[in-house]
Amino acid sequence: MIFRPDPDAIYPNEQIKSICYIKNIITRPNILIGAYTYYDDENGAENFEKHVTHHYKFLQDRLIIGKFCAIAKGIEFVMNGANHRMCSVTTYPFNIIPCLAVCNGRGFSP
Repeated sequence: MIFRPDPDAIYPNEQIKSICYIKNIITRPNILIGAYTYYDDENGAENFEKHVTHHYKFLQDRLIIGKFCAIAKGIEFVMNGANHRMCSVTTYPFNIIPCLAVCNGRGFSP
């Protein structure tokens, strides 16, 4: 008989709650994680999503992590929402503020 961990379990080992299979705790549809990929954090492995920052639905970007990966404590995934335009007069993110995103030729219209 061959033993293998259950890929649908939250914890690969119920005795060690600092390690979890990320795929089974994700709630955001734009985060895709492969089977057996785990996160290790003694401060709450089930809080992985808190370490994916600037991840906004309207940008439609996705975080994709493959199978059999090990993610260590202290990781921060900084997504595209953290980017600022660097070729303009300002780095202010006008494009993410709806009332300022439309230019009418005389400046930004409300």
